[in-house]
Amino acid sequence: MARVAIIGSGNIGTDLMFKIIRLSSTLEMGMMVGIDPDSDGLARARRLGIPTTSDGVEGLAAHPAFDEIEVVFDATSAGAHRRNAERLLPLGKRLVDLTPAAIGPYVVPCVNLDAHLDAPDINMVTCGGQATIPVVAAVSSVVPVHYAEIVASISSRSAGPGTRANIDEFTETTARAIEQVGGATRGKAIIVLNPAEPPMIMRDTVQLVVDRLDESAKHAVVAAIEAQIDAVADYVPGYRLKQRVQFSEEGPELDGLLQSPSGGSYTRVTVFLEVEGAAHYLPAYAGNLDIMTSAALRVAERMVAGRIEVGA
Repeated sequence: MARVAIIGSGNIGTDLMFKIIRLSSTLEMGMMVGIDPDSDGLARARRLGIPTTSDGVEGLAAHPAFDEIEVVFDATSAGAHRRNAERLLPLGKRLVDLTPAAIGPYVVPCVNLDAHLDAPDINMVTCGGQATIPVVAAVSSVVPVHYAEIVASISSRSAGPGTRANIDEFTETTARAIEQVGGATRGKAIIVLNPAEPPMIMRDTVQLVVDRLDESAKHAVVAAIEAQIDAVADYVPGYRLKQRVQFSEEGPELDGLLQSPSGGSYTRVTVFLEVEGAAHYLPAYAGNLDIMTSAALRVAERMVAGRIEVGA
């Protein structure tokens, strides 16, 4: 078993703690770190016998349990992660970053995890990125994607202070990852905080612009998307298509976004997704947080798998 620490005792960090305890056969909670001594996450960790500190990253580095920690999850904020990385990377700790700081490479487990297993600081993009980039990558594997736009709609109840403080980073990080990981030439991301009651489950809309597709190519695109949906659902069971993939034909100019040099036409591919949380700690409607913790868990398990297999 590899011991891990979580920095951030809020909703994301606490949910991740319960996932590690309940689901992982390779990771063991070594420490829970926060800055609020009265936070629910630290209280629950203490009741479970997990070492804790409310002195942030400095408290982690000074704790007797620190030397045994192999991987540190950061569930704080983009700004805090930059400071945490400066403190921990020189000490040889490997980081899994659940903030939009994007110091290390973007990783979406079912798309590019194998390429970055040795990276010291892995970035989990954003909830919208984890939900939609697999679809962009699936279509890119069949036909070039000229433009990809995603809209992530989440319940306002599941958007905590960290999410609200990082809206700009969310859109910028997600758009870059749509291009760098998903393979789109241009990417755009939008997040919607929906105040509806009862709270809505996370829903994502992905619109992609590709060259005109014939029926055979459309079948190939659908097959690639469905295969990728299954790959994500392997570690995020509540991840699913909301309805059938839709195709529409567009002319040489598409909403002012693109213009074909040859005067050709495009196909718009639209995919509707839904992400229901596993409710380990958070409510089931908080799929946006669940997909982040589930993806981070998969990454850390793969990071330490090689060492465990050789008995290091």
